[in-house]
Amino acid sequence: MSDTTYILDNDATRNKVRERYGKIARERGSCCAPQGENNSSCCGTEADAKANKLGYTVEDVAASPDSAAITLGCGNPTAMAQLKKGETVVDLGSGAGFDCFIAAKQVGEEGKVIGVDMTPDMISTARKNAVAGGFSQVEFRLGEIEALPVGDNQVDVIMSNCVINLSPDKPAVFRESYRILKSGGRLSIADVVATAEMPAEVKEDFANFTSCIAGAAMVEDVEHMLKDAGFAEVKITTNEDTREMINKWSSIGKPGDYVVSAIIEAVK
Repeated sequence: MSDTTYILDNDATRNKVRERYGKIARERGSCCAPQGENNSSCCGTEADAKANKLGYTVEDVAASPDSAAITLGCGNPTAMAQLKKGETVVDLGSGAGFDCFIAAKQVGEEGKVIGVDMTPDMISTARKNAVAGGFSQVEFRLGEIEALPVGDNQVDVIMSNCVINLSPDKPAVFRESYRILKSGGRLSIADVVATAEMPAEVKEDFANFTSCIAGAAMVEDVEHMLKDAGFAEVKITTNEDTREMINKWSSIGKPGDYVVSAIIEAVK
């Protein structure tokens, strides 16, 4: 039993995730493809088609620096967040900054967007993208989403795109999110959730974990975790149209049979 095949513990999990996404940042590959593949599925015409399916517009893609689009994720959290001018937004697992830059345009120069990512290569890429795009109201902080480098009651909106499924301690992510939100603050997350029990060979394969499949929690478990953290008005809306896309994320079976993209919303 090798440590590349089975999930060992929280630190080993984070290290494997950090290793993979650091490689993606350096090579500008696809975030959601079987390990070992280095394609350009987040770039060009195919990226436009994927972005449209996930709820992004052509203008969203065109407005961001080119390398930011390597992390299109599994949905568009900014579309549901209803961001307002002057708001402070935190993006959990911000990658190369794609959603941060969309959010920055919505909150304006008087607003603030903070991207948090645990992968140094992603942080470096995102900071370069911010400079290239002239996004002075956006900053990127190195840190883990289970221990956010943000003060209490500081944030209007938390968003995230296909990242929380990668966390080995999801309840901690939701507790931290609750901590940094202001009273009345909103959670708008695009992530993958499980709608059926996964086969053991899929769930225990680490490549499927870092490809955003094996770490997906059941819909009802996500709802319970959010409520346990203190959130109210919890709403989870699945996108059945993403199952075919998710089938391409693994070389084992059809993960779209038991995993689907969803928008997760809640209020503090």
